[in-house]
Amino acid sequence: MTSWDDVAAAEPEFAGRVRALFEAQKHMTLATLRRDGSPRISGTEVRFAGGEVVLGMMRGSRKALDLLRDPRMALHSPTVDPPEGDPSAWVGDAKIAGRAVTTGEPDASGDAPHFQVDISEVVLTRVGSPADHLVIESWHPGRGRERTERR
Repeated sequence: MTSWDDVAAAEPEFAGRVRALFEAQKHMTLATLRRDGSPRISGTEVRFAGGEVVLGMMRGSRKALDLLRDPRMALHSPTVDPPEGDPSAWVGDAKIAGRAVTTGEPDASGDAPHFQVDISEVVLTRVGSPADHLVIESWHPGRGRERTERR
């Protein structure tokens, strides 16, 4: 299992920028797979705790049932628009993909299941300077960090 601590140990500066984007606001977007294999997106909250990316949700929620049936998932950080007149000053957005592994530990209310993310990919996308291209940085277990520019 690949934890957030693994990402942070391998690429501390990159992991810090990604985590800052996820912690900038409370609500993220979670992508799961429905029973028929079609995608579902849901709002969710994420915590970085004990070296892990942790998801908590209501028992019986569609997203929880999706993850219990098929653990593949992706998270998208909150997104803000690039600054007017200076798109290259945009901090970007971040994504974490992997498998949701149930911890078997409910939240403080005793009602909501918790999942840890077994990370398969972390991506940070931003506008380059000059603002005529995107810069995509990604990290994968066993491959490390890569950088791509797209015009």
